[in-house]
Amino acid sequence: MASFEEQLAELEQVVARLESGGLTLDESVRLFESGVRLSEACKGQLASAESRIQVLLQPGEQSEVRVKELEVSVDDESDVDSTDALDEEGVEE
Repeated sequence: MASFEEQLAELEQVVARLESGGLTLDESVRLFESGVRLSEACKGQLASAESRIQVLLQPGEQSEVRVKELEVSVDDESDVDSTDALDEEGVEE
């Protein structure tokens, strides 16, 4: 199974080829199908990672489960701001 990063790079190549034009209808449809499969695979891997993070954030039996929405940008990973405030347990507020 390819890594998330490999699949995302392949998806970006598919999009670039589709946007460049000059393809036959059959080539365009084939690339579009490939892009949809890659997109779904990436979404699945992101959902799996989110589930793993939620498990890590689960407290003991006596307090509420805290879930932090994660902002994921597929276009540019540099959008993540590393200066976000953390609470006393090291969890982003």
